[in-house]
Amino acid sequence: MPEHYYVYPAYLEKLPRSEGRRVRAEDGLVDVKVEEIADAARRLGAKAELESDKQYPRRCFTYAGRVKVTKRAGTSKARFLQSLAREIKRQRAQGGRP
Repeated sequence: MPEHYYVYPAYLEKLPRSEGRRVRAEDGLVDVKVEEIADAARRLGAKAELESDKQYPRRCFTYAGRVKVTKRAGTSKARFLQSLAREIKRQRAQGGRP
């Protein structure tokens, strides 16, 4: 079992589930960048590594990149993605990116 998982921007964006969204529709974000994901993951205490040259298979026409995140014991990927979306929203509200 790998000790990490990948987070693509599409997981957190306001897209239909069929296009890759993995968070609740209310938690979806607009125009998420891999840098934001990596920063939020680090603020949540996870080790995050950017892979800018990668593409999400469902959206193979864009190279938005992905973030390799080290798993944390007791936290599922779905729960981590929800926390990540909330952290990015919180950061944007504090004066980060709109």
